Parts: sequence; C-alpha cells; structure tokens
Amino acid sequence: MFKHQGKSRTFQHNLKIASILSLVAGIVNVAGFLAIIQLTTNVTGHFAQFMFDVHNFEFWKGTVYLLYIFSFLWGAFISSFLIEIFKENKKLNVFVIPTMIEALILLSVALVGDFIKVEYPDLIACVLLFAMGLQNAYVTKISNAIVRTTHLTGLFTDLGIEISHLFFPKTHPHKAHIKATIKMRIYIIAFFFIGGIAGNILYSTFGLKLKTLAIAAIILLVSLFYDDLLFRLIKTQERIKRIRKKALRSI
Repeated sequence: MFKHQGKSRTFQHNLKIASILSLVAGIVNVAGFLAIIQLTTNVTGHFAQFMFDVHNFEFWKGTVYLLYIFSFLWGAFISSFLIEIFKENKKLNVFVIPTMIEALILLSVALVGDFIKVEYPDLIACVLLFAMGLQNAYVTKISNAIVRTTHLTGLFTDLGIEISHLFFPKTHPHKAHIKATIKMRIYIIAFFFIGGIAGNILYSTFGLKLKTLAIAAIILLVSLFYDDLLFRLIKTQERIKRIRKKALRSI
C-alpha cells in the first residue's frame, strides 16, 4: 500500500492506506485536543480564530493561530519536497521517509509531551499539526489525490455529491466506480471515528495521556514493516514463478 505507485496502484491499496492513516489521525485528533484543548489535525478552526483576533485588533494573540496554520503547511511542504527529491531513486520507497518522520514525531511527543504541555501547549500543537501536514501530503501524493485522512469536511462534501450521483444513472453511468469511491469515504470516516474513540479510551480511561500517541506511531511503523514484508514476499513468489517457467522451457 505504501510501495505501489502509478498504474500498479489499485483501489485496495488506497483503501488499506486510507484506513490505517485515518485511524492514526483520529487518535492524534482526540489525544491532542484532550491534552491542550486545540485541534491538531486540521487548520480550518484555527484560521477562523486567527481572523477573529485580527478583526478585534489582537494581532499578537492571533499569531499563535497563524503559527498553527504554517506548521501544517510546512509539514505538507517538507513531505512533498522529500518525495520529489528522492523519487528518481527507483530502489527507495520515497513514501517511507515522511511516514518515518511522522512516526518519530509522534513518539517524541508521547515521550516528552506530558512534561512540557503545561508550559508549552502551543509547541505541542505546532508539532502535531506539522506531523499531520506530513501525513496529508504524502497520502495525497501516493493515492493521486484520491485519499485524504486528517480532516473530514471535504470527505463529507464528496460523500454527499457521490451519493447524489447514484440517483442520476444517465449522467453518471459509472455506478461501480461511484460505489467504490463511496466505500472509500465511509472507511475513512469510520476509521477516523474508531481512532478517536480508541484515543479517548487510551488517554482518559487507561490514563496514558499523550503517551497515547505512541500507539499511533506503532501503528504506522507496523504498517510500514508489514507492507515491506508483503512486497518482498510477492516479489519472491514472482521470481520463483519465472525460474520455474524457465526450467520447464529448458526441459
């Protein structure tokens, strides 16, 4: 799901990565909000708050929300920048780099976040928004802009549009494709919700607090390991088949 790109990428690859990353985003969203009472996976609310402060001539107060916005933007930029730099290297899975950075950021916040969140809550918010910017950018690039996982506004909009298309088969005849896309949106929303519930339980019920983010990081790392192992297994099976075919031809 991380390795397959271009024509080799299928709907199932996108569905798997959408489910995993929306689960991670759901955990980050709830853990971040419970810790510092700020949204840490999207910037829509922060932009509204920034405009409100500017309107009230509280420019200095509004700069913190501007920092939140630029943290997300910077994360998206760095993610795309790294992918573009290394994409010519055919031996390297370029999407591993931003994913690993995201996992390391989440692990770092999990380790030290509870100690610094009282004095530096804005730093925690910026770091988590940077990580979500990374994620949103690389999943957008790997899926050719089909999947986005860190916020739901656009998803619900697209879902509403696509459901309406089912009622007009003459103008939208590709019913199977529309249903597949609807399935994708529902999976992302569902796993974001599951991640949020799991994050709440881990943070509050089990008392993990920001250590909850370590679970999100582990999910990312396990997914990368599993994806690499599965890819190597498939390649090995293909190599064995080619060897067998050559052996049969030589008989």
